[in-house]
Amino acid sequence: MLDLTSDVADLTAALVDTRSESGDEKALADAVESALSALPHLTVTRDGDAVVARTELGRDRRVVIAGHLDTVPIVENVPSHVDGDRLYGCGTSDMKAGVAVQLKLAALVAEPVHDVTYVFYDNEEVDAVRNGLLRLSRNHPEWLAGDFAILMEPTDGVIEGGCQGTMRVDVKAYGKRAHSARSWKGENAIHKAGAVLDVLRAYTPRQPEVEGLTFHEGLNAVFVEGGVAGNVIPDECVVRVNYRYAPDLTPADAEAHLREVFEGFEVEVTDSSAPARPGLDDPSAAAFVTAVGEGQARAKLGWTDVSRFSELGVPAVNYGPGDPMLAHTRDEYARIPQIREAEERMAAWLTGLR
Repeated sequence: MLDLTSDVADLTAALVDTRSESGDEKALADAVESALSALPHLTVTRDGDAVVARTELGRDRRVVIAGHLDTVPIVENVPSHVDGDRLYGCGTSDMKAGVAVQLKLAALVAEPVHDVTYVFYDNEEVDAVRNGLLRLSRNHPEWLAGDFAILMEPTDGVIEGGCQGTMRVDVKAYGKRAHSARSWKGENAIHKAGAVLDVLRAYTPRQPEVEGLTFHEGLNAVFVEGGVAGNVIPDECVVRVNYRYAPDLTPADAEAHLREVFEGFEVEVTDSSAPARPGLDDPSAAAFVTAVGEGQARAKLGWTDVSRFSELGVPAVNYGPGDPMLAHTRDEYARIPQIREAEERMAAWLTGLR
């Protein structure tokens, strides 16, 4: 059972101690659904291991506050523990501290100035096709409808606008198979793939400014596969490349750029997720930056599900406790004062006090 009256740091610890690696979120989803269903001011629905709770107050505007329940695989970092002002454990930063803030807001703010939809979803840390928010957008798009959305991914307490797109491609080099004792009879595909690595070493990533925020792109090899046997000249080598690109490009733009960069090689797109523009000129977003971010925002240097909301026509930002640089690490932690500060700022904004 989750105690929504407990301190937000204690609630974070309880969430961490409930294992929820991607694909195994049912126990935590059950606990979230049970805790929210006990609140009379919320209407609670569920799709798989995604739980959605809504206020129905007839307000002029609706805000969506979303966070994922899953974590990467545990590496001897559960149960949680406290050391000074740090709460350690798998998912403390990414993103059970943010989920704890969501739950506290759902429990404590019964009369928000906007209607609120709280979304808790599964399978964010794995392939895009399994993403719970994507499934909700297909099965129940009306559940995600709103005028503004906040994704409580870890941002170290700073509002981050938009997100980068991500694309993975296989760049393939071909040769001719031969016996390694007579290598001159063949063409070594692994050697040919060296030209792909030369391109990557020489590549200068862009740092474009988009709507006043500076993004930093990246183009990197993340996997190399080739070889047949210890006595065979290989006839194929694949270099998998990940492109992180700014939101002034579309996925089609990104693909065209990669095909130009790797001209002369076969390029196959294996995974793609669109970026999202910052959208901080939207009135709701601008008001949120002023009230919660004290007027400060920066670019999101990574991909998040703000992209999903952007595709649904809902302006969205990232904001949450936890340092994203600690996400997925063995020694992941979140600072307890920052978790409490996020709860206080969000509650004051939802009640019109900030």
